[in-house]
Amino acid sequence: MIETDGLLKTYGSLVAVDHVDLHVEAGSVYGLVGRNGAGKSTLLGLLAGLRRPTAGELHIDAGSREIAVLPDTPRFDPWLTGEEVVGLAQELTSSSTDRVAEVLSDAGLGSAAKRAVGGYSRGMLQRLGIACTVVGSPRVVLLDEPASALDPIGRRDVLDLVARLRGSATVLFSSHILADVQEVCDTVGILDQGRLVFQGSLEDLLVGSAVPRYVVRFRSPLDSVVATMQHLDWVLEVEQTDGPGELLITVKSLDDAEARLVRVLADAGASVISFVPEEVSLERAFLAVTS
Repeated sequence: MIETDGLLKTYGSLVAVDHVDLHVEAGSVYGLVGRNGAGKSTLLGLLAGLRRPTAGELHIDAGSREIAVLPDTPRFDPWLTGEEVVGLAQELTSSSTDRVAEVLSDAGLGSAAKRAVGGYSRGMLQRLGIACTVVGSPRVVLLDEPASALDPIGRRDVLDLVARLRGSATVLFSSHILADVQEVCDTVGILDQGRLVFQGSLEDLLVGSAVPRYVVRFRSPLDSVVATMQHLDWVLEVEQTDGPGELLITVKSLDDAEARLVRVLADAGASVISFVPEEVSLERAFLAVTS
């Protein structure tokens, strides 16, 4: 649905998007993550047609009225009501179905539909932006930090809405809240200083990008275990956690851990209560890719 080839955007000597080859499958939910200044908003602006690329090619398999964009800070004429704002957004689409009341209700704004948006809170304006984005049943949805200003309940509503769009629309959204991306996305792209340093399934990122770590809980004192583990060339780090009698052991590979770790602990006289691999989070995988 979305394809770029060598997409480049520069501002003088600053390279904001550096030869990005993006591939977004139809019907997928693609999460674009990166540090502040990584180029996420610039890339979304290029895809939305709000910025012109310096070089490269861009193709979206949808008409302009089938693409909806939500900027990171949506703004609306303060004298319009929420109902009027969403109605205007619907007029700009190719949709012939009146969904204004439906999407306002889904966004949690049903009771505020007839209020002037000048009195809306920051979170309510973000919800209103979401309603405007989906009212025309777009084929492509581009969201820039859609949950950044929302409280936990609002974030939950937005994530549920994004999840419901999977299959019926292609969603690409940027976020610095990595837990949100991990929850709803099936594909992840990581931007670092304008370059796309990873693109693939969430599973591939979590399995392949971070070195393996084990959480081991002991009944015996830890000093002798730590001293033993720190001198092994296949152990990268030994860290004592906040949990009593618990170590976080980072190893070079799963093969090393499975073949050697239990034997080393036994030889050190450790009394082991539990021994489990640490679940890899998107945050940890992100740091491994970008560090």
